[in-house]
This record gives sequence, C-alpha cells and structure tokens, in this order.
Amino acid sequence: MKALTKKILITVGTIIAVIFIIYRFFAGTYNSIVAKDEGVSSQWAQVQNQYQRRMDLIPNLVSTVKGYASHESEVLTAVTEARSRAGGMVNIDSEALNDPETFKKYQQVQDSLSSSLQRLLMVTENYPELKANENFLALQSQLEGTENRISVERMRYNEAAKDYNVYIRQFPKSIIANMNGFRTKSYFEASQEAQSAPQIQF
Repeated sequence: MKALTKKILITVGTIIAVIFIIYRFFAGTYNSIVAKDEGVSSQWAQVQNQYQRRMDLIPNLVSTVKGYASHESEVLTAVTEARSRAGGMVNIDSEALNDPETFKKYQQVQDSLSSSLQRLLMVTENYPELKANENFLALQSQLEGTENRISVERMRYNEAAKDYNVYIRQFPKSIIANMNGFRTKSYFEASQEAQSAPQIQF
C-alpha cells in the first residue's frame, strides 16, 4: 500500500511539474512577444513624431520661400500638395505595421514629401537673398535636423521590427505567436531619394 501511495505521489508530482514547466514556457514566451511588440509600437511612435515635426515646419518654410521666389509656383504647389497627402497619413494606427500594403503606401506618401522638399531646397539655391535670410536659414537647419532624425528613427524602428520578427518566427515560439494572432511587422525599405537628408549648402 505504501509503495502504491508513493508511486501515485511521484506520478502526481511529475504531472504537476510538467504542467508548471509548460505553463512557464508559454507564459514567458507570450510575455516576451508582448514586450517586443510594444517595443516596435513605441519605436513606431518615434518615427511618427519626427514626421509630424517635419509637417509642422513645412508651412513656414513654404511661406518664407514664397516671399522671395513666388514665381516658383510649380515647386511650391508640389510641396503643398505632398504635405496635404501626407497630412492624413502621419499618425496612423500601429495595426498598419501588420499590413504590408498599408505600410508601403505610408512610406510612399512620406517619400514623396521628402522628394518635394529636396526639389524646393534645390530651387532656393538660385536666390542668394533667400539663402541669406535668417528665418530661412533657421528653418533649413531645422528641416535638415528633422530629416536626419527621421532616418535614425526609421533605422531604430527596423531594428526593433527585426528583433520582434525573428523572435516570433523561431520554433516553438512561432506556435504561440500564431495561436495569439501575432504577425510579422513591415520594414521601411531603403530609398536613395527618401533616406538621404536634403543637401543644404550655407
């Protein structure tokens, strides 16, 4: 009888230990995925902050340039229209990170705005009096700094997304990720025109 009781206790103890180990693995993995997912979302917010900062600079920049180069209406209109298109796509829901098409569209709109700003700054090279304007120089410097911050934040976002994507695709973590609806995040793709800061000459 004692031997049977001992066997039962050992069996029950083993089952409890196995259940505890499985629980710890699932709970630990799930919590790690959540933490990495939040890291990606946090970095995404930083990217959006920099895009918003750029959006806020554009009206003053366009206004200053218009005062010296009003006949460059085509370039000024292109910047204004690109800003308008990007206006609805600065702060989008982080769910867009799970949808490659939405993410690609977001990147295209932002890249288009970067291209328009680069054309605007190239045009200003033809206006020495504009290049000497203190307000313009300050805006130009802020824009250059913002473009650099955008590049840095996009790189940090890609690093966070890569860390998350690799983690949820590894077996057996991939099973837990799929069971709980975690999907890989999209990356910013390098674009020569979009990733380089405007060439600003003082």
